[in-house]
Amino acid sequence: MKLLLKNHLNLRTVLLWVLVLTGSIAYGQNGEALFNANCKACHSPGADKVVGPGLKDVEKRKDRAWLTKWIKNSSALIKSGDAYAVKIYEEYNKTAMPAQNLSDAEIGQILDYCKDFKPPVAKAPTAPTGDEKKDESFPWFLCIGVFVLIVLAAALNRVQKGLRKVMRDKQGIPQPVELKGVDAAWSWAKGNKKLLAICLLVLAVWGSVSGWYALSKIGITQGYKPEQPIKFSHKLHAGDNGIQCLYCHSGAEKSKHANIPSVNVCMNCHKYVKEGPVYGKEEISKIYAAVGWDGSAYTGEQKPVQWVRVHNLPDLAYFNHSQHVKVGKIECQKCHGDVEKMDVVKQDQPLTMGWCIECHRTTEVKMEGNGYYTQLHETLKKQYGESSKLTVDKIGGLECARCHY
Repeated sequence: MKLLLKNHLNLRTVLLWVLVLTGSIAYGQNGEALFNANCKACHSPGADKVVGPGLKDVEKRKDRAWLTKWIKNSSALIKSGDAYAVKIYEEYNKTAMPAQNLSDAEIGQILDYCKDFKPPVAKAPTAPTGDEKKDESFPWFLCIGVFVLIVLAAALNRVQKGLRKVMRDKQGIPQPVELKGVDAAWSWAKGNKKLLAICLLVLAVWGSVSGWYALSKIGITQGYKPEQPIKFSHKLHAGDNGIQCLYCHSGAEKSKHANIPSVNVCMNCHKYVKEGPVYGKEEISKIYAAVGWDGSAYTGEQKPVQWVRVHNLPDLAYFNHSQHVKVGKIECQKCHGDVEKMDVVKQDQPLTMGWCIECHRTTEVKMEGNGYYTQLHETLKKQYGESSKLTVDKIGGLECARCHY
């Protein structure tokens, strides 16, 4: 009995430690998730300045109670005349930090994450191995083999002609008149009508198929990857820094067009971030020239940026971004590929009518909890059954007038 009780106590102790450790890990992960969702656009958990100051050792500047008040409502602290709050407000061009709808516990998790944050160590690039080199040598052996076969065929043909001549001389048969040029070709064609017909048929089929594929690719620019006037890396901004697509391309959720962001959007960060990790100040200086910023004030001398369009649908096709992004809840990567991994953006998909139709036939409409489809969902469930997969084609996604009118 004592042994069973002892084992029971040991098991309870182990379970308690598991719960404590699991809870602490989840707590840390929650702090990171909260920081990424609410703070990352303007702050770094390290010492780097983004839009606002870096949060490394922030609790050495002010205690947690003050920081909680600041995060919840910085404007109230500034209006109260708090000296440190006013100092920050003046230092950052009188731009108040937006009030954050976070609980005290959530703010504590964010501050704990910043306090324990350690910047990732950059890995040194590895030298390419011999296995990674592509074999780009010309197939000389194949060419030599073909040449040898041609020489042998020519030699055998001459031997055959010589033997026929000897046989005719021996049998007293007169030698045939040797035809040349067009006459020789015409004579061969008359003697090989079936072979000629087969060759012409194969040539006609091959030409038709090749022509069809050549014509079908007109206007398709899949893989198009132009250089832009300002080297903007989506991998750095959307991938490494985690900036949401809709922060810059806000129109994708609200209108037909995703819109190219103005340089004023760039200045939200680059008013403070003046040097990049790859190109230094070279590319950021082009942003300053476009918006007319001399480093301390706007000069009013603006220069438009001549961006090169990557994705372009023909005028006969209608496409609405908000209908797909807001209503259909389609991820940007579905059409544009893994943009967060691209230094230079390219056209990832063909954007053809067949590609769109195939997507409409296979993509299930997200109707659960989607206010746009509440009434329609009930109607379609009665029509197709409760368990039926409701794809876009079942709500009119294949009607011609939806995209062409």
